[in-house]
Amino acid sequence: MTTLTEADALDGLRDALGLLKDREQVAQRLLDSSAKHSFDPDKELDWDAPFEEGKWFWPPELVSLYDTPLWKRMSEEQRTLLSQHEAAALASLGIWFEIILMQLLVRHIYDKAATSAHVRYALTEIEDECRHSKMFARLISHGDTPWYPVSRVHQHLGRLFKTISTTPGSFTATLLGEEVLDWMQRLTFPDERVQPLIRGVTRIHVVEEARHVRYAREELRRQMVTAPKWSQEFTRITSGEFARVFSVAFVNPEVYTNVGLDKREALAQVKASGHRREVMQNGSKRLTDFLDDIGVLRGVGRRLWKSSGLLA
Repeated sequence: MTTLTEADALDGLRDALGLLKDREQVAQRLLDSSAKHSFDPDKELDWDAPFEEGKWFWPPELVSLYDTPLWKRMSEEQRTLLSQHEAAALASLGIWFEIILMQLLVRHIYDKAATSAHVRYALTEIEDECRHSKMFARLISHGDTPWYPVSRVHQHLGRLFKTISTTPGSFTATLLGEEVLDWMQRLTFPDERVQPLIRGVTRIHVVEEARHVRYAREELRRQMVTAPKWSQEFTRITSGEFARVFSVAFVNPEVYTNVGLDKREALAQVKASGHRREVMQNGSKRLTDFLDDIGVLRGVGRRLWKSSGLLA
């Protein structure tokens, strides 16, 4: 299959969602939005205020053990502590993922015109992600929780993925990392049961990530129409495998040990939890519907997505 040119892609080319949008126009709108709605977390948030007594660090319904037999035996204090450690673990996961994303974005624009709006927006997004990573790191340091790195196996898989990923595979992985957490954060920042600092961090992230999601979705649509067939199929398989890695990395088992729970028992109950499975699938649904529409969830890739637990 011959790869289509940019002119071809703009000349009435469409996918299941309709006509492809002009890449430069999309990027310019995102640049304009970035100029109006970007934040400096160091100045925007009150880092000197202590955490408030009795407030959650993550909505309880989104805590991994919620509604399990183990959860019902835990004290309210232990539940709140678990929410604090899971918030720190998710912030740690976010840093790992955003460092991967920044490298993929740099690789994406390496041979493109630096004067284009498309490249300038990618550089703007990298600026956003640098601030987000520093914000997450400061949030972890602000509490009495450790940094929770992903496992060594996942570290190595991340390195491998960065090496072999194609452009559509990179944007599919980008959306996976952004949209599930975004769904959770949209439930978090308006929740008055949650610590004000956590709500402030999630509000900033939601506002700025909305632009990142738009950029990635529009580019992935273009890539899945114009990429060679082998690249499309490779994207389906690698994205399915990345979904399996992501779903496991989403819960760091050390959080259970650090709040005084038996790690194996906790992991077993999370795995068996219908509520947790529903949370993860609800968080993924907007993304999986989109990926299904544009042809990513097919064949072996679809089976891998199902085995990850993110696709019903």
